[in-house]
Amino acid sequence: MNANISAWAIRNPLPSFLFFVVLTVAGLYSFSRLPVTYFPAIVTPLVRITVEQSGATPVELETEVTRPIENAVASLPAVKELTSTVDQGRSVTTVEFELGLVSPDRAMDDVRDAVARVRGDLPDGIDEPVIERLEEEAQSVVTYAVFSQDMTVSDLSWFVDDVVARDLQGLRGVSRVERIGGGDREIRVELDADKLQALALTAGAVNETIRQSQLERSGGRQEINGREQVLTTAASAETVSSLAERRLALAGDSSVRLADIASVRDTIAEPRSFATLNGEEIVSFAVSRSQGASEVGVAEVVAVAVAELAVKNPAVQFRLVDDNVSYTTGNYRSAMNTLLEGAALSIVVVFLFLRDWRATIVAAVALPLSIIPTFFAIDLLGFSLNILSLLAITLVTGILVDDAIVEIENVVRHRNMGKSAYRAALDASDEIGLAVIAISATIIAVFAPVGLMSGIVGLYFREFGLTVAIAVFFSLLVARLITPILAAYFMTGHPRTESRDGRLLRAYQSLLRMSLRWRWATIAGAFGLFALSVMSLASVPTAFLPDEDMGRLTLTVELPPGATLEETRAITDEIAARASTFPEVEGVFARAGASMNGQQDLRYAVILIDLVHKTKRDRSSFAVEADMENKLASIADVRLRFLNNRGGRDLSFAVLGSDGEAVQQAADAILNEMSGDPSFVKPASDNVATRPELRMSVLTDKAALLGVTPAVIADTIRLSTIGDTDSRLASFIDGSRQIPIRVVLSPDARDRLPILQMLSVPSDKGNHIPLSAVADIGFDETVAAIDRFDRQRRIEIGVDLKDGMTSGQGLDRLMQLESVKALPEGVRLQATGDSDSEGDVFESFFVAMGSGIMLVLIVLILLFRSVLAPWTILASLPLSIGGVAAGLLFSGNAMSLPVVIGILMLMGIVTKNAIMLLDFAIEREAHGLSRTEAIVEACLERVRPIVMTTLAMVGGMAPSAFGLGDGGEFRAPMAIAVIGGLLVSTVLSLIVIPSLHLVMSGLGDRVSRTFGPMVRPAETQ
Repeated sequence: MNANISAWAIRNPLPSFLFFVVLTVAGLYSFSRLPVTYFPAIVTPLVRITVEQSGATPVELETEVTRPIENAVASLPAVKELTSTVDQGRSVTTVEFELGLVSPDRAMDDVRDAVARVRGDLPDGIDEPVIERLEEEAQSVVTYAVFSQDMTVSDLSWFVDDVVARDLQGLRGVSRVERIGGGDREIRVELDADKLQALALTAGAVNETIRQSQLERSGGRQEINGREQVLTTAASAETVSSLAERRLALAGDSSVRLADIASVRDTIAEPRSFATLNGEEIVSFAVSRSQGASEVGVAEVVAVAVAELAVKNPAVQFRLVDDNVSYTTGNYRSAMNTLLEGAALSIVVVFLFLRDWRATIVAAVALPLSIIPTFFAIDLLGFSLNILSLLAITLVTGILVDDAIVEIENVVRHRNMGKSAYRAALDASDEIGLAVIAISATIIAVFAPVGLMSGIVGLYFREFGLTVAIAVFFSLLVARLITPILAAYFMTGHPRTESRDGRLLRAYQSLLRMSLRWRWATIAGAFGLFALSVMSLASVPTAFLPDEDMGRLTLTVELPPGATLEETRAITDEIAARASTFPEVEGVFARAGASMNGQQDLRYAVILIDLVHKTKRDRSSFAVEADMENKLASIADVRLRFLNNRGGRDLSFAVLGSDGEAVQQAADAILNEMSGDPSFVKPASDNVATRPELRMSVLTDKAALLGVTPAVIADTIRLSTIGDTDSRLASFIDGSRQIPIRVVLSPDARDRLPILQMLSVPSDKGNHIPLSAVADIGFDETVAAIDRFDRQRRIEIGVDLKDGMTSGQGLDRLMQLESVKALPEGVRLQATGDSDSEGDVFESFFVAMGSGIMLVLIVLILLFRSVLAPWTILASLPLSIGGVAAGLLFSGNAMSLPVVIGILMLMGIVTKNAIMLLDFAIEREAHGLSRTEAIVEACLERVRPIVMTTLAMVGGMAPSAFGLGDGGEFRAPMAIAVIGGLLVSTVLSLIVIPSLHLVMSGLGDRVSRTFGPMVRPAETQ
């Protein structure tokens, strides 16, 4: 049947050509519309619950808000992880569901229902819980700064919120526009504490009076003169000055103007964050893409829209200050260049071996006819052009021409026998059909199950594995349909006569016959080399992903607890000034008010340092980072940490337990021991810091006697210092805008402890009691934030590693620490970030390898109709390990995700040599040759196509191995591993496989005499 397919195609060429014309047109169309992203789209069921309560402490929120919400959602089906972060006035709980078991929409509905069930148990003073679905693509694509000489900060911020956000959010692929920096307009009513005291007023009373009077509300209806009228009550002040003239009722019949007891100003809210560019404060906005949208496409449409906004608003200037898509674009272009270079090298190798331009063209046609239809298939599967799918296409280039080379070389061999091109194509395709199908089938058998793996790591493997499998499938169709047709009708020139008895071939024949005479010694030597290779590979360090020079440095800034925003601004300005002195630095963008993981506090900042492209500088980003770290080290009273490209540190882990105090003590012990170990650099935790606290200790007996409740005391303090919750603030109407009115004490009163002590607290008896009479006021410390994981306290620790040390080695060293071995009962360690993903990578690798080998074995048994012959073919797999280990050790690369993928690729392609040898040997033995002479002739006839296909694959991967261009650091380790494994496996296969074939066949003869034909090798049937 295998031969009939090619024979039919040769006799009926038109259907095959039309079929591939359709596939090529569809592939080109799909290529034009495929989204371009950096990583594959990961649709994970993630739901975030945010609850805010102004002024609430982390401990208070943990008890009253976080724990009830966690308990409510923990019972939902398929919940994988619960993560909570509690800081001042804010609780954020993230629920992650098992991938594939719950859809994102179902997860959202389940969480909303669970929170609704406990909503009545939550405190009255909280804002309504915000429940939202999280997307992996939610990170910003581009960030622009907005400048104007004619607008205030408030007006510019409103311009971004109203005009820019409205125009951009309607664009294709844009999911969110977030303003960074600037300030929100606010009507501030700053009360005079002395006058409040004199008039027996409280901030709460003033706030409530404004809330009740500043309204415009419809209610009721009335028929007048035969027409129905709607009744409206209007009491809103139309100007800020008229609001200041409002009178507030006092005891008895008296009243007082608001302006007499307060300063009423139209201003901006007190800043809790800021953004700067090269030390200058800016208003900016970040644009995020929607699920599945192209990063490059979104950046392009946003750039066009921003240019149009600039034309419509000439008083406003826009500047791109942060670009997450340029590296993605660079990776795409580099991958395309690598693809073309690899294809060219593969074709050059074919020509150098065949020395026939017609045969070379036939082989070259296989590449576009295999790659272009692959774009059509991956478009149907919803894939994107990302670093993994592009990597699959670039590295598979040499493999795609492999089948065609085998076909063409066999056609050339038959032409040299004096046959016509037509007859040579028929006979050659018939003879080589099984080998071609077996080679492609083994590759597909390896990568098809890889593409169906589950889990987050499986999603990374998925697009790579299925892209390879699809491309190889199309290359098989080309080899069985198009290549025979072209060989029959295009390779009609006179064949080039070649000498088949060169010195290299004679030397190989002598070595081969000697190895066959000493077959057991040959096999033993191969096993010894395999054992040495495994030990060498075990010594290779491990990592999740290789370090990439992405042209950007990410620096986190942490000031001491209690630091003000002005102190944070001074530090970030100093960092920007020092960083700008480096010639490689293109810009410094800083945003303050939140940490990298979203914890909101004035003492945190994140600084993005953009470097010029790596082709325009003499040093790598890693060298610049090391130099810059030394230059910034002299900045006092601040913790600075450079993060990797994924936003984490070299090694990260969490200390977990139900007892928060025990967790803290364990974390302190680990940090202390790590600080004395030279392997660890700057170990630190984001969770151990405390912040200063002004504690109001209520005198409960006295307060009860005076009719004052603790809740009233807490409300009085909150309203006096930060105002009411946002949802309860009165609004000032200015056209179409609602401006919140915030009532607080004046800044000088809030900063003076004696005035706070004299604040009036209303009692249930109608009089006012000084705060100092019902509470003791003292200074204390409280936790700055609380992290929780699966309803346990968590303290996350991050550390950098000394030069040359990988995350895998660092994790092994961590486990040897005495403080880790002696963890108290109920406290445990868990790897996080890249350290956690690294373990998933190797676990998934073994699953993929096991399933791949099993499927390859099944495919080979079915194709060769033998139980023992496939085991000889699978022996090619361990022969490649030595090349992988040698390639990694000599290049200095770690065992990382791309290397693991490369080893999986080797599993599929290194078997081709043994398949070609055994297929030919079985055929020659069927024609009457002895088993030894049959395998010798097979080796001599197949050595040229084996070497040719190996060098073609090496040529296709060589550009990737050099690691040039954006994304080169990711592609290089895989290419090096594959090239090393290919070369070593090819050399050893030509020596070891023949000896192993004779041994296994002899064993098969003895077994078949005992157990019958069920296990008889195919060559003896």
